[in-house]
Amino acid sequence: MRIQSLPTQLVNQIAAGEVVERPFSVVKELVENCFDAGATQITLDIEQGGIRLIKIRDNGCGIFKDDLPLALSRHATSKITSLDDLEHVSSMGFRGEALPSISSVARLTLISRTADAECAWKVSADGTEKDFDPQPDPHPLGTTIEVRDLFYNTPARRKFLKTEKTEFSHIENLIKKMALSRFDIGFTLNHNQRKVINLKPAESEQEKEKRVASICGPAFIENSVKIDFVASGLQLTGWVGLPTFSRSQQDMQYFYVNKRLIRDRLVTHAVKQAYQDVLFHGRHPVFVLYLTLDPALVDVNAHPAKLEVRFREGRLVHDFLFKALHRSLAELRPGEQQNGARKIEEFTPLAPVDNEPANSVQNGVRSQSASSVKPPLQSSLPMNVAENIETYAKLYPETDANLNNAVSQSTEAMQPEGMPPLGYAVAHLHDIFILSETDKGIILVDAHAAHERVTYERLKKQYHQGVVPSQPLLLPLKIQVSSLEADLVEQEHGFFTALGFELNRTAPEAIVLRATPALLGREDMDALIRDILADIISHGMSQRVLEKSNEILATMACHGSVRAKRKLTVAEMNALLRDMEQTERIGQCNHGRPTWVELSTADLDKFFLRGQ
Repeated sequence: MRIQSLPTQLVNQIAAGEVVERPFSVVKELVENCFDAGATQITLDIEQGGIRLIKIRDNGCGIFKDDLPLALSRHATSKITSLDDLEHVSSMGFRGEALPSISSVARLTLISRTADAECAWKVSADGTEKDFDPQPDPHPLGTTIEVRDLFYNTPARRKFLKTEKTEFSHIENLIKKMALSRFDIGFTLNHNQRKVINLKPAESEQEKEKRVASICGPAFIENSVKIDFVASGLQLTGWVGLPTFSRSQQDMQYFYVNKRLIRDRLVTHAVKQAYQDVLFHGRHPVFVLYLTLDPALVDVNAHPAKLEVRFREGRLVHDFLFKALHRSLAELRPGEQQNGARKIEEFTPLAPVDNEPANSVQNGVRSQSASSVKPPLQSSLPMNVAENIETYAKLYPETDANLNNAVSQSTEAMQPEGMPPLGYAVAHLHDIFILSETDKGIILVDAHAAHERVTYERLKKQYHQGVVPSQPLLLPLKIQVSSLEADLVEQEHGFFTALGFELNRTAPEAIVLRATPALLGREDMDALIRDILADIISHGMSQRVLEKSNEILATMACHGSVRAKRKLTVAEMNALLRDMEQTERIGQCNHGRPTWVELSTADLDKFFLRGQ
């Protein structure tokens, strides 16, 4: 057959295959047009999940009468005029494909009025880009678009749509996500004449937090940290959930680039790294984050539906995101008033916050949702730990000072105004948990988990500074290993030395340990060396080992921490509490388990119905 031009309607239907996947796609394109029009109020009427009707009205600038036919024509737009504009796109839409593509697979009506027009004008389209006949209409300032009978002329596409409930749930979730990107715009969503979402414009910080709480649930705001980080021409703002407030799914992760909702593997990896040693396995962090940067540094034209972007300086963006999130989580200290400590009043929940049952337990961690038990205040007061006090008293005088201070000052002698954030130890329960009394209530600490984080953070700092103190053994320890493990000891001798071990091969299947990191004290070094060798084997050799050094340090910290069933003195417990107040990421151990919880006096009163 000879080469020939395709009919305009067929071209638009082919384009619709990329742009219009389901009713959700139509809503996304049209609402983004409302953003570009400067609207402050958007109303959506949906019927039968968007299959029968999608009607969107805004109070934006409107479209001139003479431009209406162009608005419904392919590759016609007011948002770019040159290649330079394309490289600095700041609008949500810019291709000029949405309206003609939608009109080729549905019955589309466009009504619009500008500020200086005597009346509005109405046109209908069928994807042919012909026979436009604008008619006057009594429409207020702004634009209304009606999309009826989606895929009426392409029945094969219509068969791929799901149930009405499923299709509408996609639209509802989309509007929630878009509402988080534009606090200055009000949103109203109706489905089958029933109001589902009604959000007023949010201007103040409190109103913005109420909107976030209405969409993500009040527990998110109460257990999150508000961040504002600027560096290298990049700015990251928003809210990140504390590690103790996590999810079993990645369903509460909202990331926006220049107010555009995106999905990006680079962003996902940076967030995952920031939470890597504070999140329990199988759990996912929650966040609402906004990245602002020069439009020239991000390509928004990398995906037909504009759901993905391409950063021109990907490594810079990745490192910036990691540093911002890592420091925001690490710099919290006990007793500081955090964003998470505030309650959000008068919020209107728009949907269940979690699809997990309130009392379900997954991977050993209880799900935290708006309907579940209120999470402990530790979630909003994370803090930091220290080292094995018996070994550190000699190496670090400041720890010894903490010990002496704890002995000399009893809980009874302290006045409330002098009470440290974690209070003073009262008892060691079951030789596992430290019970501490504060001026606000009581605190329970898992001594092993807390000390593990302390040791881990100290080891990381020493390792990266290249100064891990080593302590010679009185009697060298001979360890029988496999020939492969003995080979590793020889090949990675420098790596073991950097960790504070003096380890040598003495036979084809034997090694000798002559010195250990001082932080680890008198632990079972035989088992520790075997675990480290197993880590190296699983991670590979050379550079791969260095990249996984934190995991090996975590293994060392676990072996070098206070064990359960070891009775601690009051002085030891108080020294650990003081160290916790100075250590980064103390809210969780290296495996992501909580290290402490708090019960306020109000919580205790409720248990015994006091004051009721």
